[in-house]
This record gives sequence, structure tokens and C-alpha cells, in this order.
Amino acid sequence: MNTSAKARLILKTGKIESLRRFHPWVFSGAIKRIEGEPKEGDLVELYDNHDHFLALGHYGESSIAARVISFENEEINSDFFKSKFTNALRYRLGLNLLRNDNNVFRLVHGEADGLPGLIVDFYNGVAVMEFHSAGMENISSLLATALKEAGGDLIKAIVSKSKNIRENNANLLFGDEPSLPHEICENENKFLINWQDGQKTGFFIDQRENRQKVKNYSGGRKVLNMFGYTGGFSVYALAGGAQQVITVDSSEKAMELCKKNIELNNYDSKHNYCVVNDALDYLKEMPDNEFDLIILDPPAYAKRVDARHNAIQGYKRLNAEALAKIKSGGFLFTYSCSQVVERNHFSGAITAAAISAGRKVRVVEHLSQASCHAHTLFHPEGFYLKGLMLYVD
Repeated sequence: MNTSAKARLILKTGKIESLRRFHPWVFSGAIKRIEGEPKEGDLVELYDNHDHFLALGHYGESSIAARVISFENEEINSDFFKSKFTNALRYRLGLNLLRNDNNVFRLVHGEADGLPGLIVDFYNGVAVMEFHSAGMENISSLLATALKEAGGDLIKAIVSKSKNIRENNANLLFGDEPSLPHEICENENKFLINWQDGQKTGFFIDQRENRQKVKNYSGGRKVLNMFGYTGGFSVYALAGGAQQVITVDSSEKAMELCKKNIELNNYDSKHNYCVVNDALDYLKEMPDNEFDLIILDPPAYAKRVDARHNAIQGYKRLNAEALAKIKSGGFLFTYSCSQVVERNHFSGAITAAAISAGRKVRVVEHLSQASCHAHTLFHPEGFYLKGLMLYVD
């Protein structure tokens, strides 16, 4: 047994094929028996029913019984994680994401980087870790040491943020405490972010390439940015020459930071105002033909398969309102970040919305998550962000 593993999980006959295909999740229904008494987050070994080693993973007391971190029986130590972080950083640097005009990107994207349960976002020298499993959270200090060694002078500070607690909480793991909000630069656009109080790690990096597309089509248009958070799409639209941008979000704190981000980039926050309101209420109440570019980027409507139907109906209602109101000749950028809502489900919801609104719509482009959020072929669940760029006749 691996010296740091706490138990063995023996899989049922016929339940090992996913591991043979390098899928990193083992569901509880695949477990025949457990040898030992592992606790949530413990490192465990996975074996088939004939005592053949399969993988090493973190144990979970949920539907996902183990998240695989290695398909080899090796020591899981600082050198192991340093190698993972080195490879992850090499990929992002190979994408040319660290430049004078861009210092923000996702450094670790969970399963895609062989580190299920761990997210690391890089913000201008500060690495923010977000934990989606007890296995990763339990070794946060070890991870920080390995990340610092892999990143060298690039990493000025490391903070951790737990997803498993209700209250936002961020703890310093390395370096001096960064002041908040923290300034970053994405494709020449400046933003203030706050991982302590903000959603996720403070900024939705996965929309980077999509924000650039919005910029390219915003010239001379009046733009409505729904679920605008801290104004990512709004600043890009203004950079693209938008006539005016209205940002709507239900969070007062987000709208305060959105206003600051507009001003940080030397745009007029009095003309391009931020509205605290429910998105659907705003769409229903606003007049027809006011906007000729609308962005709909709602939070995940469904996190479980049993909520998928209601989510699809929600996307239909939301998009029907926007399609009914948008100017003829306008563009709608619409997204779903619900992993359980597949692209065909989402497209179906938008089709139903267009029929309901009585509008003729053309699909200009299919959109997805940023390149630093790439998923592997072995873990299709890593593909979650679906989007459509639509032209409305």
C-alpha cells in the first residue's frame, strides 16, 4: 500500500472501465468493499476485484467516492504537486496569457490538470486557491509550498478560499497580505477584484475570449449587460466603442465595484450606469427596441440532473424576454454555465425562446469557455460553459 494512503477501495467487476479510460471520478455505486476506515479527504488506493492496482484518489463521502489524482502507484508529496503545477503553468504560458496587457488567467482547472477538487486563479501575482474537495483543502499548506516552488518569482502571494463553507473566507498561505480590491489587467482592460467578498475567486476568467467578441461587435451600439457582476463585459463593450452600456445585477456590492471598474478605465459611470435589479424584472419592464446588443450571462440554473428541466425552462423565459425587446439587427450573446445542461439542451431552449418571442434568429457563432479552462477528452464534464452569439432580424 502507498505509505500515505489510508485505505483500499475495491471496485465491482464491470465498474473499472471508466478508470481504464482515465476518467477521474469513481462513484459510490462502483465500490464493492472498503478495506480500512477512510475519512473524508483521505488518500485511498483503488483496486479491481482481482487485486490489480488502478489508481490513487481522495476519498469522498458523497456520490463521488473518489477523485483520482494519479493512475500510478506513486508517492503523493510536494514533488508530485510541483510537477502538476509546473505542467499547468507551462500550458498557460504556452497560450501567451502572461503579457504586459494581460496578467490574469486560470492556472489550475481541476480535473483538466490532474488535480480534481482544486482551482487556482492567477491575478497579477496573487494565486487564489478554491477548494471543491476536502482532499485538496486538507493539504492546502503542502499545495501552497509546491505552487510557490513551481511558480518562482511569478507568485507573490497565495490565498485559499473554501467552497465548503457558507461564509466567504480567504486565508493567506504565502507572502504578504494583498490589499483588496486587487487590480488586474485583462487584454488591456483594468479591473478591481475582491476574492474575499466576491463570487468564485473574484472574477469570471472563463469569459475572457467571449468578452473580446463582445468588444468587437459593440461599436456604436447601446449595450445591456445582464447579470453583469463587476462589469467585465461592460468594460469590454465600452472599449469597443459602445454608445452606452447599462449593467444590471441583483448584488449592490457588485454594482459598486462595476462602477469603479468603469471609472478605472476612464469611462463615464454617470452615462453608463449600473442598476441593482432582478434580471427578469428588468427585462420585462424595459421598453422595446432600446438595446441593439444584449448579454445574458446568468449563474448556473441547475447543478444536478434532476433540476435540468426547470433550468431549461428558465433559460427559455429569460431569452424570450430579451429576444422580444432587442432591436432588429441586434446581437444577443447568451450563455449557460450549468454543466448538466448540455449544448443541445441549451440550443433547444433558445430555439423555443425565439419561437415564443416571434423573432427570426441566426446563429453567428457557438461560444465556450476560455482556453485556460480547457477540459480533457477523458473528462467531458469539464466542459460546462455553452454560449450562442445570435443575430436577430
